[in-house]
Amino acid sequence: MSPILFKLYGEYLTKEAMEGSTDFKIRGQVISNVKYANDLVLLTKEKVVLQGMTVRLTEIGRRYGMESNVQKAMVMRISRQPLPIQIMIDQKQLDNVKYSNYLGNTITNYARCTWEIKFKIAIAKAAFNKKIILTSILDLNLRKKLVKCHIWSTALYGTETWTLQEIPGTF
Repeated sequence: MSPILFKLYGEYLTKEAMEGSTDFKIRGQVISNVKYANDLVLLTKEKVVLQGMTVRLTEIGRRYGMESNVQKAMVMRISRQPLPIQIMIDQKQLDNVKYSNYLGNTITNYARCTWEIKFKIAIAKAAFNKKIILTSILDLNLRKKLVKCHIWSTALYGTETWTLQEIPGTF
């Protein structure tokens, strides 16, 4: 199937399956799913709603001639106390995971980004050490621009998925 046709198929399938089925809001807007290429993330606050969304998505997908890959599907409860939940597709329980990589970023079940931030700093540090930025051959302004362009973009890639938390007494 061509990528464009696959994307159209997936868009109509999820739109039909998710219509009016979620209770998850971000800044007042109801969000039921996040899609990228062939990845789909379902969002909800309640286990029962998530099970219903999964069942509807599977049924409507079959009507469109598509199958869910149960081996690749997983479930993650993001909470301060992330207890496992049981979500089924065709009498097969989905794996509960503590973390998942999505678009190059690690999403954890406790919604903290400490590991991800340390990882990005290490990658930027390695990129900095590989470049010839420290050599005195280059003009200082050019070195600053290289750091801003290459090192900062490496360090900040994917930060839009990080959860931010106010540290008491800092603001």
